[in-house]
Amino acid sequence: MKNGFPKSIKSAMHNWNAFLLLFLILEFVIFGTANAKFLRIPLLLSSVNDFIAICLISLFVTFVMITGGIDIQAGAIVGLTSITIGVAWQDFGLNIWAAVVVAVLLAALCGALSGFFIAYCRVQAMVVTLGGSFLYAGVALLISTLSSTESYQGISGFPDSFKALTKFKLFGVIPSQLLIFAAMTLIAYLLLHCSKYGRKIFLVGVNQNAAEFSGINTRLVILSTYVLSAVSAAVAGIVLTSYLGTAKSDLGSTLTMNIITACVLGGTLSTGGKGSAVGTALAALIIGILRFGLPLCFGVGTQYLDIPIGVLLIVVVVARAMVQQPWAVRLFGNLKRNLQGAGKQAD
Repeated sequence: MKNGFPKSIKSAMHNWNAFLLLFLILEFVIFGTANAKFLRIPLLLSSVNDFIAICLISLFVTFVMITGGIDIQAGAIVGLTSITIGVAWQDFGLNIWAAVVVAVLLAALCGALSGFFIAYCRVQAMVVTLGGSFLYAGVALLISTLSSTESYQGISGFPDSFKALTKFKLFGVIPSQLLIFAAMTLIAYLLLHCSKYGRKIFLVGVNQNAAEFSGINTRLVILSTYVLSAVSAAVAGIVLTSYLGTAKSDLGSTLTMNIITACVLGGTLSTGGKGSAVGTALAALIIGILRFGLPLCFGVGTQYLDIPIGVLLIVVVVARAMVQQPWAVRLFGNLKRNLQGAGKQAD
């Protein structure tokens, strides 16, 4: 086992994705031990419906945060997408899939509008997307007034072909929502880590001025990340509307904190320049399993689930800040040398 021990420790310390995977496994162990029902495959897979929106949106909000921005309007775009599909289909007589296309285009337009103000007008991302969250939520409410159905009731009665989008199960077990999440994770990974576009996103996040001098159209790159984030929110809105069978304007109103937490927990720096699609995907699953396991295994009320998510966000941010302190760097350096010495003695 020559040099194997110190190398394995080094890998575990420096690979954040490995840590997240271990954390996810630990959740399964704790919740499975507390309540055997948690490990029932059908129940576990069906729980994906409760947090699929967090998983889908956080993947592409990661793109935004790597450039140094932030997107807190995605939840509003989920509701806007949902109600647009319902009104376009029920009250304007569009084919259901034509209504879906219209909703996605509207969402992309919203993302492009916010991205334009941020990238080309140099307005702070927090201000623009905060305003966007109110604006797009208001537009969703306005669209709901065009419906013959009361807004609090929601629009239902969608065609079976649309509801089949989330009723399909691969091999009779794996829900289509999980397949959509896997596909979008793959797309996000390829775009971010295997393409020139992804390298441009990282360069913009590290140093926008240097990226501009190297010939990158940084403004277009930044704008495009907000469009991608909005489109991912639209996909989440489509999936939720199909699963619930109801279109509502406030469908994604509670998602914002969970999405940002998934990005930060996944390894994305709030200051930009660093992030991972795989890390965000794992973090989103961690949050989703946490929200599913705590009520089932420990009887935690759903109204209190934001507390552990908030604590998780604060702990991660504070821990990262502490790790960058000089004393922490020295501590980890000494620990690394001690582990390497222990490995050599073992050999």
